[in-house]
Amino acid sequence: MGTGETHLYIPDNTTVTELKVRYGETDQMGVVYHPNYLSYFEMGRTTWIETHWQPYRAFEKRGLLLPLTDATVHYLKSAHYDETLEVQTTLTHLTPLRVTFDYRIVRSYDGLLLTTGKTQHVWVSPSFHPVSLKKIWPEAYAYLERIPRV
Repeated sequence: MGTGETHLYIPDNTTVTELKVRYGETDQMGVVYHPNYLSYFEMGRTTWIETHWQPYRAFEKRGLLLPLTDATVHYLKSAHYDETLEVQTTLTHLTPLRVTFDYRIVRSYDGLLLTTGKTQHVWVSPSFHPVSLKKIWPEAYAYLERIPRV
């Protein structure tokens, strides 16, 4: 994957979340400060969950939380203040206990790939004990399991 790659194909399992870089998200060099990409991933993940199932709050009402257990970010090109970005979020792995999302952040006006990443999450109870989505909410698991993976 080259650093000048543009994204031409978006799988059916992918949502696109558009955002505009705010001044407070940049550093002294005028580029997006690196931890902010994890917030962009979270925005994309929330959109993905709402688009493909229900609002995230529906999981919380069932006593399910989805904390982050692992994250990787690959910075290819810089994003700058006032640029419009697209966060492309794809569900890539699902088990009764874990879920993994992949992310691609592209600059909207030219499709230039800026950042890629991945997050892994585990289903837990409000007391942070791992739980099986398949047991707690079988309908949700069955629905999510049917979504094609890339």
